[in-house]
Amino acid sequence: MRSIVDSRAYRRVVGRFATGVVVVTTRLGDVDHAMTVNSFTSVSLDPLLVLFCADRGARFHDLVLESGIWGVSVLPASMEDASRYFSEPGRPVASRHDRWPHHHGDTGVTLFDQALATLECRNWAVHDGGDHSIVVGQVVSMATPAEAAPLIYHEGRYRTV
Repeated sequence: MRSIVDSRAYRRVVGRFATGVVVVTTRLGDVDHAMTVNSFTSVSLDPLLVLFCADRGARFHDLVLESGIWGVSVLPASMEDASRYFSEPGRPVASRHDRWPHHHGDTGVTLFDQALATLECRNWAVHDGGDHSIVVGQVVSMATPAEAAPLIYHEGRYRTV
């Protein structure tokens, strides 16, 4: 079934693609910042590169570009509340990471202890992606801290497998 090509229809169509959910974090000065992301993927094995897309209108966008470092925590189903919190617009700039067990990685960014996987990255490149920036990072550290069912986002709803 074909539909009119507009942003609302587009969201419905691409929402059919189930994605994992990650929280991307950065640290600027002594302040931690975070944002929920479902546009995250691996890019290259040589060098090790991953990417995420950041809305140019989000406060996090400029913070992660300025800091040059970021962490990725792949969320388990048990952290749906964290995903919801870090996706809320207008929450305090300095995010409240202390609601969930976490630590600071080698680069200083927050990584969640219950995450299925974590990565620490340094900015490699930033590309124009319309109203988003495509932020490519070189992986400098990674781990698999926990085993659990993953948090999935599909058709505008959280799900698990």
